[in-house]
Amino acid sequence: MPLGTLDRTPPPFFKQGTPALSKMLVLSALAVVLMVVDARLHWAAPLRTAVATVLMPVQWLALQPVHAVRWVGAHLASLEAAQRDAREAREQLAQQAQRAGLVEHLAQENRELRRLLGLRERVSPAAQGAEILYALPDPYVPAVVIDRGALQGVRLGAPVMDGYGVLGQVTRVHPATSEVTLLVHRKMAVPVLNTRTGERYLAYGTGSRDEPELSLRFVPVQTATRAGDVLVTSGIDGLYPTGLPVATVRRVSAEGGEGFAEVLAEPAARVRDALHVLVLEPMSNAPAAREDRP
Repeated sequence: MPLGTLDRTPPPFFKQGTPALSKMLVLSALAVVLMVVDARLHWAAPLRTAVATVLMPVQWLALQPVHAVRWVGAHLASLEAAQRDAREAREQLAQQAQRAGLVEHLAQENRELRRLLGLRERVSPAAQGAEILYALPDPYVPAVVIDRGALQGVRLGAPVMDGYGVLGQVTRVHPATSEVTLLVHRKMAVPVLNTRTGERYLAYGTGSRDEPELSLRFVPVQTATRAGDVLVTSGIDGLYPTGLPVATVRRVSAEGGEGFAEVLAEPAARVRDALHVLVLEPMSNAPAAREDRP
């Protein structure tokens, strides 16, 4: 072969075939056709089920490290939470033990002082549990109806409290139910004692059950009462037992009317959310508070 007839061009490094763009267009069109056919005829559902069944052991095996890490993390978190709860429980138990010892000591001193002064011992009033059936629909009268009445020994004027504090007073008694007017009623008055200063006042409701609030009336501007003070029943009315939680002072302002300070307090009882209550025996035969119905 003559030397001039030899092909001196280098061979291609890769074998040339169908262009990549053409392959992409054909495969894209085929994928679209298959998706449309599957959406119409659902022919791929058995295939997907078979593939999922075959791959299930592989997926389970692949997920085991993830589950193991999650289990270890949850175990450590629960262990830490349990240890924290145990520490808090021990601290609370120690505090309760100290308080119990202090209360017992104070109770003993109280008994001895009453014995020395010739005063009779205070007797804790009897109480019975009751459930709130419903709230009265009257927006001007914040009151609820409980499932205890005259047949269960409920008396007119009986104080009612939930697990947090004084809730109100029985104002109507029926054979099987009773109506309890909440202490946020505008005409309900509760004699209260400031546990920090020893000041005594009358707490009146502001009339709203949705935004429960109490107002202390006739408080002098020079009062020592301040926000955060705890108010309890003073017992001077002979109706409410002494020492029941009533409210916590929320705001004290010297800008009240007629030369008195404005003192607003938040009720201790869950006025809007209470479900179960205690109906106490009145300390005396004092009449129940009366309110005018609009």
